[in-house]
Amino acid sequence: MDLIDELRAFVATAQTGSFTAAADQMGVSNRLTSKYVAALEARLGVRLLQRTTRRVGLTPAGADLLARAPGLLDDLDELITEVAEGSRGFTGLIRLSAPVTFGEIWVAPMLARFGAAHPGLAFDLRLTDRFVDLASEGIDLAFRIGRSEMQSLKQRKLGALRSLVVASPDYLAQHGPPAHPADLAQHACILDTNRRAPRRWVFVRDGAETVVEISGRYQVNSARAAAELAAAGHGLAYVPRLALHEALAQGRLVPVLNEYTSESGVLSAVWLEGRALPRKLRALIDFAQEDLRGTGIL
Repeated sequence: MDLIDELRAFVATAQTGSFTAAADQMGVSNRLTSKYVAALEARLGVRLLQRTTRRVGLTPAGADLLARAPGLLDDLDELITEVAEGSRGFTGLIRLSAPVTFGEIWVAPMLARFGAAHPGLAFDLRLTDRFVDLASEGIDLAFRIGRSEMQSLKQRKLGALRSLVVASPDYLAQHGPPAHPADLAQHACILDTNRRAPRRWVFVRDGAETVVEISGRYQVNSARAAAELAAAGHGLAYVPRLALHEALAQGRLVPVLNEYTSESGVLSAVWLEGRALPRKLRALIDFAQEDLRGTGIL
């Protein structure tokens, strides 16, 4: 058997904790993945994995190998890719993850713009509002809003997404605009449950922070849906600017409390720690950062 395939099977199994997940990540059968790992153990004369009915764990020898094998494989992949790309450009599949609304509004169009310049690339974009496990789901790069607590990830900050409080002109004509964040307690507010604290809206002015507890009849897990409910006159919504561009331009929504600095979420590109970042991913991140500057969503 090929030593490289054996190492890839071991690394995938060790990182995911499962032969089945490793097989899915590698695109081979469960049986072949197990066979690769067994062949590597026979080649080295040591047991690398502890198999149980529920999970696969590392032996001390396995932990030593896992500390270095991913980097070696990444270096090999990068070398092969750079030699190939030197003559024919970027190739292969990039698997990405992004939040749903952000992915629909910016990531998908951005990938189309990047892909136009690199016809040899293919993309698998998976939109979800949860923080996916990059290793177990085989994700090469994720765009995330908010700070990640995962120590196994490396990241590059791309910017910050600012939020605005908005309402329809009809709503404001009927109820009047809030002059101070405290006035929000007297208004119907639309809750976006994707926010870290949906019922607590935070504002800053002259260095002083004001936190307001809000309430309302409608709560949704979509910034776009919150904006549409506000445009229909159902109350005030606290929405990232990226989801407001068209509604603001069309006059269907109007920002309020403009004297206050509203919350912003850190936008980052993240990838697995310990892996050399392939040139095509570096190029994609560079392109994304430059592309964001011209969108007006930051």
